[in-house]
Amino acid sequence: MDSSVLNGANAVFLAQMHSLWAESPNAVDPGWAAFFSELADDAPNIAKDLKGASWHPSDAKVVGAADPDAKPVVPAKDKAKAKDGVSPDQVRAATLDSIRALMLIRSYRVRGHLKADLDPLKLVEPAAHPELDWHTYGFSEADLDRPIFLDFVLGLETATLRQIMQVLKETYCGSIGVEFMHIQDPDQKAWIQKRIENIRNQTQFTEMGKRAILERLTEAEGFEKFLQVKYTGTKRFGLEGGETVIPAIEQIVKRGSQLGLKEVIFG
Repeated sequence: MDSSVLNGANAVFLAQMHSLWAESPNAVDPGWAAFFSELADDAPNIAKDLKGASWHPSDAKVVGAADPDAKPVVPAKDKAKAKDGVSPDQVRAATLDSIRALMLIRSYRVRGHLKADLDPLKLVEPAAHPELDWHTYGFSEADLDRPIFLDFVLGLETATLRQIMQVLKETYCGSIGVEFMHIQDPDQKAWIQKRIENIRNQTQFTEMGKRAILERLTEAEGFEKFLQVKYTGTKRFGLEGGETVIPAIEQIVKRGSQLGLKEVIFG
């Protein structure tokens, strides 16, 4: 045996070769088998040295698998995958999904009112807008049912693209259009956003509340007809198409008084 191989640099190699020989003498070259048979070291001690200290186990590997219980060596680029079960490519894809979804959500907050369903007769369909189309953001049909992390935007921690679109359409493209992102005051903007997104812009009225609204609408319509008959030919501004303003103003005044409002001036 050439003594040049018996140095510290080859310690791992020698230990692994010895471990293989201890398990099966025929697994190594006859020269190595003869050499190891002359050593006094036993296999357990060799294997223990190969494993390293308990607080810093060695993952070095030169020949075969010296320890059947040893963990496989993980290349640096794959350590994240082995540790978390997620590869860098998967992390990148998930991050892109979240960014694209947030861009889509913001577009609906800004321009969702352009597709609001404001025509009860369905005579005119709202024009399509590219910024409200999820294809614009790089999504495809294959992405519709993949979970996307939103961090509780829209009140959802995670949601599929299909679910996100359903929520956005219910909130911003229903029978009530909301245009508010141009407001300069952040608090005012956040208040409106919270009010409509928490209930998806679908206020649930009580039976009594519905009756009160109907009464105000009926009163407004009746009063307009009275003025038309009583003051025929007199120039005035009609309420046609704006009947809902009456119960809305009444509710504003009532709620304002509850919050400390002292005076309301119309004019």
